[in-house]
Amino acid sequence: MMNLLEILQKEFGEAVGEVHQNYGDDTAVVDSSRIVDILKFLKEFPECPFDLFLDLCGVDYLAQSASGGRFEVVYHLYSLPKKKRIRLRVKIAGEKPSIQSAVPVYPIADWFEREAYDLLGIRFEGHPNLKRLLMWEGFEGHPLRKDYPIDKRQPIPTLGNLL
Repeated sequence: MMNLLEILQKEFGEAVGEVHQNYGDDTAVVDSSRIVDILKFLKEFPECPFDLFLDLCGVDYLAQSASGGRFEVVYHLYSLPKKKRIRLRVKIAGEKPSIQSAVPVYPIADWFEREAYDLLGIRFEGHPNLKRLLMWEGFEGHPLRKDYPIDKRQPIPTLGNLL
């Protein structure tokens, strides 16, 4: 019997790269162009449906920007019937990182994608309402990027420019 990571590798071939298991959780590094297909597959997988979207987070690996993999989006899914977790890591290159939105597969991903966009500047193509979530609309930059200047001054929002 193949484990879940082997099934993913067989189903998606080269789109699933490095895989490992740690403390009972599976992790797979997957190609950004296939993320929506992989999410759909996992949600509808009959032997272990990953019906709960736990979290999505963005990561900035500034030191790796020269090699083209500065940003990463990490998806955490859980199967309620099987009590099993999986983590999908997706590397994104470029100064204007973007990836397809997971909202069509998991509508709850909306808030998480907006947070990653707001704080790291990762665009989620096809997102129904991609706008700032935690910072105000006039905020300049993305404060969780490693190259964001720590002493940068922002315009102070007033009631007039917030409305």
